[in-house]
Amino acid sequence: MSNLVVLARSLLFLLWMGTTMVPYALAVMLMSTVRRGAPLYWMCVAWLRLVIGGARWICGVQHRVQGLEQVPAASSALAAVILAPKHQSTWETFALPTLMPHPLAYVFKKELLHIPFFGWAMGRLDMIHIDRSKRAEAWAKVAEQGARLMAEGVWIIMFPEGTRTPRGAQGAYKSGAARLAVATGTPIVPIAVTSARCWPRRSFLLRPGTIDVSIGRPIDSRGRDPDELMREIERWIEAEMRRLDPEAYAPNRVAGAAAQRP
Repeated sequence: MSNLVVLARSLLFLLWMGTTMVPYALAVMLMSTVRRGAPLYWMCVAWLRLVIGGARWICGVQHRVQGLEQVPAASSALAAVILAPKHQSTWETFALPTLMPHPLAYVFKKELLHIPFFGWAMGRLDMIHIDRSKRAEAWAKVAEQGARLMAEGVWIIMFPEGTRTPRGAQGAYKSGAARLAVATGTPIVPIAVTSARCWPRRSFLLRPGTIDVSIGRPIDSRGRDPDELMREIERWIEAEMRRLDPEAYAPNRVAGAAAQRP
């Protein structure tokens, strides 16, 4: 497919995303004045389904999921799990709530709340927004709100690398998700996602292809050391990434990806 066609389809997708976002965001803000909790969350997920569908219909971005049976079903009595996904793209932040049977609460930087419509609607959801410049305060907020939300059956999602990494690269895995898992005795689920194959970071261009999502078995956090637990999560995710997208981890590609790191 020519670059011109990719550009045209990507611009059309952005138009689709923007024009559907505004009415949904306004509806969410209006509904939040009378109703919060799960109904408001699933209303937002309906818009995310439109976005993921638009990426598929307009740009040819398909996806396939394996291991979904690893997470508890919607009818399960298990209180919660913590999801720890690989982070390569905006795609997984939109797609994972559409795949999971339980409401999710993201841990995210508070600056996102200032994005018109998108951030305003996100601010009406019960999620964990933090000030990254105040690390001790941020962790206290994650621990307190995370424990409360999981007690209510909400699943927490934290990207261990913190920020998006280029295809074929590996970021520094931070132990925050593992610390929360150990502190609350909650299982943690590693997830590998090859989203940069179609939608790289720092790019609005979406190329046709298939994104693989691989969900690992929940890892028991009870009695574990957080750093050691995160190393286990890191090993599983990175090994799975190399299995799913071996082309990206060829020696020449890895060297190029490393050169792109900030």
